[in-house]
Amino acid sequence: MNQEQTSVSKIPCDLGATLGVLLLRIWLAMRAILSGVEKYAGTSTSSSPVSIDGAVNSYGLTDATSVKVYTLANYHGVPKALYDKFLAEPLIPDWGLKIYDLILGPAFIALGIALLIGFATRFTLFAMGLLYTSLTVGLILINESSGVAWLAIHIALIALMLFQVKHNKIELTGKWKL
Repeated sequence: MNQEQTSVSKIPCDLGATLGVLLLRIWLAMRAILSGVEKYAGTSTSSSPVSIDGAVNSYGLTDATSVKVYTLANYHGVPKALYDKFLAEPLIPDWGLKIYDLILGPAFIALGIALLIGFATRFTLFAMGLLYTSLTVGLILINESSGVAWLAIHIALIALMLFQVKHNKIELTGKWKL
């Protein structure tokens, strides 16, 4: 064995695996953060008079404009259409649904930020997996099979990340391997 082969085999980190895990971690984190932020989305409409040849029309015509806005007042952890379906489900208690609706958005944001910065990556991934599993249970109960399939992909990505976490070399709590 020559000197070059010996030095290469002693490299403790596979750069490709490390970058792959970092990319997966960033994707999962951004997915969670943006899912949480979207819970605060709504629309704001405004109307302005229509101009004809540069002058305001005399007919009272207006142009309505709708823009997407994010405010605390718009918050819905569980979308309204699904919320009503969950209310009709006997296995989901009303008080539990209210709590879930309240914490879902902030939980997504907190877990996403923790994963993005690399805080307790293993525990954060496990908590994120539990959150997606809870969403899956709800969708199974209201027979939303396509949503269950999408969530299964998220669970698979989280499981893949957990299997490959040994390659997660760039993290905030890497020293302690939480």
